[in-house]
Amino acid sequence: MKGKEISAIFLTIIFSLMPLISVLGQEPSLTLESKSALLMDAATGTILFEKNSHDAMPPASVTKIMTMLLIYEAEENGQFTWEDAVTVSDHAASMGGSQVFLEEGETQSAADMTKCIAIASANDAAVAMAEFVAGSEEAFVERMNQKAAELGMKDTHFENACGLDVDGHVTSAYDIALMSRELINRFPAIREYTTTWQDTIVHNTRKGQSTFGLTNTNKLIKWYEGATGLKTGSTGKALYCLSGTAERDGLHLIAVVMAAPDFKVRFQETMKLLDHGFANYSAEKGLPKGEKMGQIPVRKGMQDEVDLVVGEETSFLLKKDSAKEWETKVETLPSLDAPVEAGEKVGEVIFLIDGQEVGRAPLLTAEDIKKADISTMLERLLRLWF
Repeated sequence: MKGKEISAIFLTIIFSLMPLISVLGQEPSLTLESKSALLMDAATGTILFEKNSHDAMPPASVTKIMTMLLIYEAEENGQFTWEDAVTVSDHAASMGGSQVFLEEGETQSAADMTKCIAIASANDAAVAMAEFVAGSEEAFVERMNQKAAELGMKDTHFENACGLDVDGHVTSAYDIALMSRELINRFPAIREYTTTWQDTIVHNTRKGQSTFGLTNTNKLIKWYEGATGLKTGSTGKALYCLSGTAERDGLHLIAVVMAAPDFKVRFQETMKLLDHGFANYSAEKGLPKGEKMGQIPVRKGMQDEVDLVVGEETSFLLKKDSAKEWETKVETLPSLDAPVEAGEKVGEVIFLIDGQEVGRAPLLTAEDIKKADISTMLERLLRLWF
C-alpha cells in the first residue's frame, strides 16, 4: 500500500472519530422532558444549565415562593410576629385545590399559617397570610409584582398569591430561580419548614378542636441527599413544576423544572439537574471572616493607621476538573479622617482566577479610632520639628 493511500485511510479514521472525541471532551448533555428547566448556583447566581429558561408559563403553587418571601420580609420589618393570630376570611376559606381546610373565622398563628404554605402548599393559608400582610389579596399581589420587578424577574406577572390557574399568571424557570435564591439566602430559617416531612396543625372552629396532618409535597426531602426544599406546583395548565434546592459540601444549588409531563418526571429531572451540578462543580471558600488585610492611614486620629479585616466569608464556584488557584486584589479608600468606628466598610477584597473576578468580600475597619486631642497633635508637631 502506498504512502498516500495510508495517509488517506488514517485521515478518514481520524475524521470519523472526531464527533466521538468532541463528545468525550465535553460535559455530558442533559436531555429533559420538561418544557423548561434551569440549574443555578445559589451563592453566586451562576447558571449551570438552562433549557427554554425564559419561556413564560403558568407556575402553579411554585408561586408561593414569592408569597413566602414577602411574608418573611414583612415579619423581618416588624409588621407582625410569628405568634400573632391570623383570622381566616370567607375568601381565603373558599380557595380550592391544595388546602388545609381552614374555615371562615378560624384563627391560626402566623407561624402555623406559614408552615401550612411551605409544607402542604395550602392555598387557603397562602391567601389568609396575603390578606393579613397587605390587607387584601389584591394589595398583596401588587407587592408580589413589585418585588418581581426589583429582582429582575422580567418574564413574570402574578395574578394571585397561591398559583391557581388564571390567565396572565405566568413566570419562567429563570425567574423562579431568582426568587428561590432570594428566599433561601435571605431567610435560611425557611428550611425549618421546607425540610419537614410531616407535621400537624390544630383547627380551632365553632365545632371545636381537631388535629390536621401535614405532609410535605416535595418528595426530594425524602429521596435526595442534601435536599433543603423548596416548592412544588401542579395544575391542569402548568402541568408539574418544582423548584428543588439541595446543599452538599458548601455548594447550594437551585434546580427548576416547569411543565414536566407527570409528577415522577418532575422529581427525576430535578434530581438529574442537581446530580449534574454536584458532579461537575464545587464551592470554594475565600478568606475567613475577620482575617487581617493590611492597614490604611487615618488623618488626625489617636493612631496613624487602622487595621482592615474581611467582613464576611465569601464562596465562589469552581469546576471540579480545574486545578487553578485563586488570587486576591484589594481595593480601599486611600485614607480616613478620624474619628473612625469599627466595622466601617472601606474597601473590598476581590478574588480572581486567571484574572477574572469570581467573588468579592467587604473590608471593614477593625477598631474604633478617636480623633487626636490637642496634646497628641502638639507632640506630633514637636517630633516633626526636632
